[in-house]
Amino acid sequence: MNAKLAELLAGNPDDAALDLFLRENPAPLADEMGVTFVYRGEADAVYLQHWIYGLPSSQPLERAPGTDLWHLFLELPQGSRIEYKFDVVSQGENRWITDPLNPLTAEDPFGRNSVCRAFGYQRPDWTLPGSGAREGSIEAVTIHSRHLDGPRETLLYLPARFRRRRQYPLLIVHDGQDFLNFADLKAVLDNLIDRLEIEPMVVALSQPGDRLKEYAGHSDHAAYLARDLLPHLQSALPLEDNPRRRCLMGASFGAVASLHAAWQHPGVFSRLLLLSGSFAFSDIGTHTRGPVFDPVVDFMNAFRVRPGRPARRIYLACGKYESLIYENRSLVPLLQGSDMIVRFREVNDGHNWENWRDRLQDGLSWLLPGPLWMVYE
Repeated sequence: MNAKLAELLAGNPDDAALDLFLRENPAPLADEMGVTFVYRGEADAVYLQHWIYGLPSSQPLERAPGTDLWHLFLELPQGSRIEYKFDVVSQGENRWITDPLNPLTAEDPFGRNSVCRAFGYQRPDWTLPGSGAREGSIEAVTIHSRHLDGPRETLLYLPARFRRRRQYPLLIVHDGQDFLNFADLKAVLDNLIDRLEIEPMVVALSQPGDRLKEYAGHSDHAAYLARDLLPHLQSALPLEDNPRRRCLMGASFGAVASLHAAWQHPGVFSRLLLLSGSFAFSDIGTHTRGPVFDPVVDFMNAFRVRPGRPARRIYLACGKYESLIYENRSLVPLLQGSDMIVRFREVNDGHNWENWRDRLQDGLSWLLPGPLWMVYE
């Protein structure tokens, strides 16, 4: 338990003392030893619900005698960041809620979670909107595909001071709208370009139709990227005609789609940024991740046998608290053994958008460095 909280509870505090303590010590309580989660209120039971692979996903809080304060200590490594909810049980009913004592939340396509920042974690300043950086613009284009059903609406990010007379590298982002909404991608691009950490670039923010089909090693989606989207952008925008100036990026299934497209169309995309990739495979027998992963496993099994050289540089990152950490670790020596330059990062976080947001400076500045980090191959 947090030392300050333990000292408070040892003195049999009244409601006023608890109120004062919680005003002065925002929850959850983080110190060098770990994190103490606290909940205040009448209940039959309170459980911490979290997404840390390897720990029980539901853990009970203990009620401090004589109070309505509940607490639970976890030995989280310093610098960790996790997302969580409370399951409050009262009169036989369960309510999953965000932490009422914690103002920090994160959103994803499924809702909102509370955010726990362990001792030593700070949100990077280059992720913050409103920093004063020159702002790029967002515009929409329609891509008519020969390989996927119907027209595809795609958003384009154009950097500040975009000029038709110069040429730009291209970044294609899977789940681009979600990266804008949940990972502050526009602010990240604005800030990193303004700070000269990455080059001014054109960014295509692609959105899928049937995501779990198109991103799961789907040949028509790979052809759409290489033969529909890329030629359209090349004809409409001043892009550099060089595979080393093209990067595919994605998280989870989007990382699978990025690797698969580069593998099926070698020599088209030379840079990959793969975050928490769902790279499921089976060495023997069948996998255990459900039928939606069947095409992913088919692709990954084929890729592991014949990786080829889909890209020159690959940035790979995964949270240590994800079930996918084993698959991502195992991919590194395979890529390196196929003469690809790999940068791999393991971080104390889970499978979520703010983890992926926090990796963008390291990944983009290595793949498409600006003047601050410019290196030559």
